[in-house]
Amino acid sequence: MKLSKRSIYILLVIILTIAIDQISKVLVRINIDARTDINPGERISLIGDAFLMMNVENAGAFLGMGSDLNPTLRIIFLLILPVVVLGYVLRYIFKDKNLDSLSLFAFASIIGGGLANVYDRIVYGSVTDFLFIDLGGVFKTGIFNMADLSVTTGIIILAIANFKKKKPSEA
Repeated sequence: MKLSKRSIYILLVIILTIAIDQISKVLVRINIDARTDINPGERISLIGDAFLMMNVENAGAFLGMGSDLNPTLRIIFLLILPVVVLGYVLRYIFKDKNLDSLSLFAFASIIGGGLANVYDRIVYGSVTDFLFIDLGGVFKTGIFNMADLSVTTGIIILAIANFKKKKPSEA
């Protein structure tokens, strides 16, 4: 079976997204002491107090949501459901030949980031988060990782692309 350039592009974005995420997490796990209930963990300043790096194992999803679910619900909502949704999106982008390359990039980034975090949940029982941005006031993030960044970037690209498509055409 010969893959089209489009299919190779999709797979390449997904694989690179997963690779960047997993390599960054390995480096964090090896080099930064993890935060535990009794140990606040190491905090490394990248740009003053505005951009920090640390090692936090997140048993839940975005911002720790779902970490207090019972084990069965956690498996359903944090493993099975995401895999089903990501599989559906992957099928969609391979079948819909009308998607532009920017939308393909966005969807592939979302799939790669999602799969990278699902992999962590399966292999480690949690997801390694390590980046934190605090620009003061409400401009503060939760602790996140490269997979989260890929998913968020993909969603923003799709939102912008969708907004541009819905603009009324000039007469």
